[in-house]
Amino acid sequence: KFAMVAPDVQIEDGKGTILISSEEGETEANNHRKLSDFGIRNGSRLQADDFLQDYTLLINVLHSEDLEKDVEFEVVGDAPERIGPKPSEPTSRNISNGSDDGAQPSTSTGNQQ
Repeated sequence: KFAMVAPDVQIEDGKGTILISSEEGETEANNHRKLSDFGIRNGSRLQADDFLQDYTLLINVLHSEDLEKDVEFEVVGDAPERIGPKPSEPTSRNISNGSDDGAQPSTSTGNQQ
């Protein structure tokens, strides 16, 4: 529903409990578990981060008895505007001395003895 490529999802519980990891195999044991198994209830918050797309979502979990038949959940709120990997940074910087601190080579012409 959120069009995430490589999400990391954790419970905002102060413990850093990770539900979904973008690292392969790290959280596969969670796939069959229900959110309630992790103590997630009405009012719980999740943080979903997608590094590849450079965006983070805060998800507020709200319980509802009014969903249509065979609908397990509903997403309410603003959808992400752009989908896909973040664009690469432009590489138009001209660095002549190996750093970008603006330092220039010395041009002094003092008398040498």
